[in-house]
Amino acid sequence: MKKIRLKKTDIKGTFHKLKNLKKEDVKAWWKAKRERRARIIEERRNSAFARKMQPVYKFMNRFSLVFHMLLACAINFAIEAISRHSAFEAWGYMTETPLVFLYNAFMIFCTFSIVYLVKRRVFTRIIVTVFWMVIGVTNGYMLMKRVTPFNAQDLKVASDGLTLINNYFNGFELVVLGIGIAAVVVWIVSMWKRGGQYAGKVRKVWALVGIVASFGAYALVSDLAVEKRVVSTYFGNIAFAYEDYGLPYCFMASLFNTGINEPTDYSEKTLDTITNHNEITKSETGRSEEELPNIIFVQLESYFDVDEAEFFTTSQDACPNLHEMYENYSSGYFKVPSVGAGTANTEFEVLTGMNLRYFGPGEYPYKTYLKEKTCESAATALQSLGYGSHALHNNGGNFYSRARVFNNTGFDSFTSKEFMNILQMTENGWAKDDILVQHILEAMDTTPQQDFVFGISVQGHGDYPEEPVLEEPVIKVEGIEDEALKNKWEYYVNQVYEMDQFAGHLVQAVKERGEPSVIVFYGDHLPTMGLKAEDLKGRYLYNTNYVIWDNIGLEKQDRNVAAYQIMADVFDRLDIHSGSVFNYHQERRKTKNYLADLELLQYDILYGDQYVYGGKPPITAEDTHMVMGVRDVTLQNLVPHLDDGYSLYGENFTKSSKIFVNGEKQKSNFLNNTRIDISEVELKDGDVISVNQMGSSNTLFRKSDDYIYQGGELVRQEGTATDKTKSWVEQADKEKIK
Repeated sequence: MKKIRLKKTDIKGTFHKLKNLKKEDVKAWWKAKRERRARIIEERRNSAFARKMQPVYKFMNRFSLVFHMLLACAINFAIEAISRHSAFEAWGYMTETPLVFLYNAFMIFCTFSIVYLVKRRVFTRIIVTVFWMVIGVTNGYMLMKRVTPFNAQDLKVASDGLTLINNYFNGFELVVLGIGIAAVVVWIVSMWKRGGQYAGKVRKVWALVGIVASFGAYALVSDLAVEKRVVSTYFGNIAFAYEDYGLPYCFMASLFNTGINEPTDYSEKTLDTITNHNEITKSETGRSEEELPNIIFVQLESYFDVDEAEFFTTSQDACPNLHEMYENYSSGYFKVPSVGAGTANTEFEVLTGMNLRYFGPGEYPYKTYLKEKTCESAATALQSLGYGSHALHNNGGNFYSRARVFNNTGFDSFTSKEFMNILQMTENGWAKDDILVQHILEAMDTTPQQDFVFGISVQGHGDYPEEPVLEEPVIKVEGIEDEALKNKWEYYVNQVYEMDQFAGHLVQAVKERGEPSVIVFYGDHLPTMGLKAEDLKGRYLYNTNYVIWDNIGLEKQDRNVAAYQIMADVFDRLDIHSGSVFNYHQERRKTKNYLADLELLQYDILYGDQYVYGGKPPITAEDTHMVMGVRDVTLQNLVPHLDDGYSLYGENFTKSSKIFVNGEKQKSNFLNNTRIDISEVELKDGDVISVNQMGSSNTLFRKSDDYIYQGGELVRQEGTATDKTKSWVEQADKEKIK
């Protein structure tokens, strides 16, 4: 058999050549390279493929502007058809709203202007086309999995790639995705080689002038489109906005138009006038410490009073508890910033008192601002009066970045799903709300003083099944002929009924505590059911319902209120005047320039120089101190199995409790709140065991004390658990660095 011989590298010879390299040799090398490149280009120009495509290239170059406009329209139609999952719907969008269609096509057309900067114009056109098609395909696929379209916020969580892949793709889809990406890459590389080059001279200066002119024209057209209401800068429902205003505009708006633009009259003098010489930063109350009540806000997912719907009836009252409250306590319509989605944005308005209208279209301030930066809120306002503050949600702590947001808005604790033993789930997989009652009471028990509690429910969350999934629904829906739609509404109404039961249970539990208390129930937005204004008694899609229950004798005052005003309204009824934005609402509501000055105030607090605080903001990063959960997880003893593994016994375990041995997560099986089994591990004396409460993306929310395994016993190491005097974020970030 012939041996393979590897040629030995002549390092000495190479150095000798470099040492004796002459200027003429370098020139000759570059000349040979240019000649070789010229031969390759000439061969490609004379290839069969190039000769066949020559008339096409000639048309593209001679009538490039016309070609780009036609191509832009074709791409726009294609991505809309993919996004809407229907070519017919895309055709309807194009023919019924031609100005919107052409406006989006013009945006795509502008991106093709970059081809004039390069010789490889065919290849550049392909790259631009692939860019837009990738956005369209991504949006179309995501809308098969969720109701929120693909937007810039998805790019900000791209680092959680594996988690996102598991959420959106199964094994087969991953294979198809991989094949598709590979095919596109091969095609692009092929067209790099075979696409030919522009034979004329590239006039880069004129090309740059043309690019600037095209994008300048687009800016002018955009202003005109907004002025004439062809498109809007405010998205009440991002899904509806994508349907109405097109994917290109909405996606780019979510990417570039975020935050609050600086108002033209922003200055320290203006803020001094608006804030009455910083008087609105006061924190005071006319009530004594004993008279101050617990304040509990409960946000009910997708809730509205179903009696407001005029196109169906129910076999019995779906909201008996809340209806009784409506009759006896202050209530009314609750104006929310979005329809069918946008839970976190309603939360934002309620907690901060800020109006979402001044932010970018479709923006979630939770993700764009509060995830990383601090901001005053109802929690900080009430803490200045001695309140404890707690947030609760029977869904994941990382959902909408709440764990970081609540830390940055000054809460003391946040109890998320990871700290709850949830036994009852809805048929479509969401936790039922009644679990919140015990955890709200536990949170209030952790502090001796009055408490501010912000609870977020999840039971009413969609998607609502078109098939009958309830074996014995308590409430029947009548009046809807379409069977699938009837099933969806019947499912939803029965969830509302159980949410109402939860509200009744919470009120009863608070009554039994015997403490002065106020509870505000409200819906975050209408359900995603394709509702129209004419379907509702109030004829308005941005209205849900609210009620303010109390046991301190507040006067019943029915009125409609916006989400960003509700906290200030409740504070005012309680004679509480704290928090800059809430004080502003109390003093300036229904006065001249109320909303314009509110925009100035919001800009100053979030993006400006914070003149309102006079150098003393109510919260900074150093002030954050929130802990996840309110109960310590402890280990008590350990029992070895007969074969392999161990049973760990302790307190306050949940499904999110993970066992770590010497810093490594072990395979475990959660059995109940006092027992977790681990396998595939053999403990040795000196091993360190801990129980960590883990969120999505392997987020460490809270850690127990370490326990040393010694002679079959567990020896607790006091003081090694999560420090409850410091922010969980600070400690979790340090663990990541390690």
